[in-house]
Amino acid sequence: MDLDDLDGVGATIAEKLRESGYSSVEAIAAASPGELKEIGVGEATAIKIIASARENLQMGFESGLDVLEKRKLVGKLSTGSVEFNKLFGGGIETQAITEFFGKFGSGKTQVAHQLCVNVQLPVEEGGLDCNAIYIDTENTFRPERIQQMAEHVGLDPEEVLGNIQVARAYNSDHQMLLAEKASEIMKEKNVRLVIVDSLTAHFRAEYVGRGTLASRQQKLNRHMHTLQRKIADLYNAAVIVTNQVMSRPDVLFGDPTVPIGGHIVGHHSTFRVYLRKSKGSKRVAQLIDSPNMPDSECIFQVVTEGITD
Repeated sequence: MDLDDLDGVGATIAEKLRESGYSSVEAIAAASPGELKEIGVGEATAIKIIASARENLQMGFESGLDVLEKRKLVGKLSTGSVEFNKLFGGGIETQAITEFFGKFGSGKTQVAHQLCVNVQLPVEEGGLDCNAIYIDTENTFRPERIQQMAEHVGLDPEEVLGNIQVARAYNSDHQMLLAEKASEIMKEKNVRLVIVDSLTAHFRAEYVGRGTLASRQQKLNRHMHTLQRKIADLYNAAVIVTNQVMSRPDVLFGDPTVPIGGHIVGHHSTFRVYLRKSKGSKRVAQLIDSPNMPDSECIFQVVTEGITD
């Protein structure tokens, strides 16, 4: 179905929608009236257009069996480690946001690099046979590391690098804009993996003190909403976010390390994994939140070749 077929959409509005990145009926159905108002569509017209899109896509109730059938479309992306994959029930899922948090040196960026390579592998080898987008907020993307990992899995390093779209985010607004831009080029670039490394670095630096907390959380909420709705759900893609941590001084016993972003990030993340450094090249991954897998942990290692058991 084309945009022009929706109720309330004429040639002018259709052009406005496409210019703003709403190029499909699915994108319209996933939008809110407020979002369409921002691009110059009247509120009544926006409600009518969205209702028409949802009606045509039959976005009402369905049986559990229908949901089960849809779940068969979910892809599984290998991390490179069999034990690591077991935490997620066979690999990192598409249609979900997976958060990796931990102290510096715990392996967050290494995992992100490895997934950029593995997503390009054939499905039978644990990949998705698709490309990746990497939103870099801390200047940590290293093409040399991608080349090392690509050679180990038998892929052409130059071709792998050519299939990764990298963007450096210079502040939180730019980061949010890049997420919107990513949603617009997903289909064109055959992308099914989007990485944000790291999710909270800019928000943490720009919003200082308790007085700015509400503004920061609202903005972060909108950003993660975009990642889930406009990327993960709409394009059956895997979204990976890395997150910084802080130490809670009020925790006297146990591990005081907690991820930044509070409940907003916690609620939006489908899977949450705590990474810790162990001896030498070993790392510990602990699954602390998942809708269908039990809490568990595994040991993997980060070596020159990449992520391995």
